[in-house]
Amino acid sequence: MGLGQLHFGFYGVTMTWLTPLWTVAVGAAAVLGILALLVVLLRAVAPKIAAIATTSVKEATHQPLFYLLAGIGVFALFILTFVAYNTFGEDLKMFMANGLELIKVLGVILALWISSVSISEEIEGRTALTLLSKPISRRQLIFGKFLGILFSVAILFVILGTMFLATVSYKVNYDSRENSAAEPTSAECLDKIALAAPGLALSFMETVVLASISVAISTRLPIVPNLVICGSIYALGNLVPVIVARTADRFPIVNFAGQLFAAIFPMVDYFNMESAISNDKTVPLEYMGATLLYCVLYSTMAMLLALLLFEDRDVA
Repeated sequence: MGLGQLHFGFYGVTMTWLTPLWTVAVGAAAVLGILALLVVLLRAVAPKIAAIATTSVKEATHQPLFYLLAGIGVFALFILTFVAYNTFGEDLKMFMANGLELIKVLGVILALWISSVSISEEIEGRTALTLLSKPISRRQLIFGKFLGILFSVAILFVILGTMFLATVSYKVNYDSRENSAAEPTSAECLDKIALAAPGLALSFMETVVLASISVAISTRLPIVPNLVICGSIYALGNLVPVIVARTADRFPIVNFAGQLFAAIFPMVDYFNMESAISNDKTVPLEYMGATLLYCVLYSTMAMLLALLLFEDRDVA
C-alpha cells in the first residue's frame, strides 16, 4: 500500500511539471519556424547575403565549440536545479537569474568566437579575398557574416532555452518537496515559465548588441583583443546607469560627458530582468518593444562602424 502511494505521488509530481512543457515545445518550434522563414525571405531578397549567412551557420554549428557550449549549458542548468541557495524560499528566483546569466554568457562566447573565426581569421588567411573576388561586395560579406552569427546564437538559445524553461517548471515542484510545502499545480508551473521566458528574449537582444560590436572589432583585430575589448565594453556598459546618475547634477560639461558615455557604450542594464524576477512580475510588452528598438538601433550603428572599418581594410 505504501509503495502504491509512493508511486502515485511520484507520478502526480511528474505530470504536474511536465504538463506545461507543451507550451515550451510550441515556443521552441515557433522560433525555429521563424528562423527558417527568415532564411527563405532572405534568399528571395538578398541571395548572396543568404548564402554567406547559411554557410556561416553550417560552419559554426558543425564546430566542436558549439556542441561543447550546448553541453556545458545543459549540464550546468541540470546541476543548478538541485543547488541549495539558502534564500529562505527564494531559490527559484536565484535559479532563474543564474540560468539566464549562464545562457547569455555562453551565447556571447559563441558570438565572439564565430565573429573572430569567420571574419578576422578569414581576412588574415586571405579567404575573404577569395570571396570578394566573386561578385560579392564588402557590405554583403559583413551583413552575411553578422546574420550567420545571429542565426547560430539563436539556435544555441533555443536548445538552452528549452532546457532552462523545463528546469524552471521542475524546480517549482522540487522546491515544494524540499520545503515540505503543498504540491504546486500545473498552472503555477506555467506561470513561472511565463515569468522566465521574456528573460531569454532580453538575453538574446543583449547578445545581439555585443555580437555587432564584436563584428566591428573583428574587421581589424584578432580574437584575443576582441575578447578583451568586448569584455571591457560589457563591464563599462553595466556602469553606465551609475555614471549617468552621478553626473546628472554636476556641471554641464560633466553631465555632457556622462550622456556621451551612455550614448557610446551599450546600456546592458536595459536587458536585465532581475527586478521582474524578484517581484514575480512578467516583463510588459511595451518594455520588450522599447528594448528591441534599442537593440536594433545600437546594432545598426555598430554595423555601420563595421562597414566603415572594413571598407578600407587591405585583404590582399
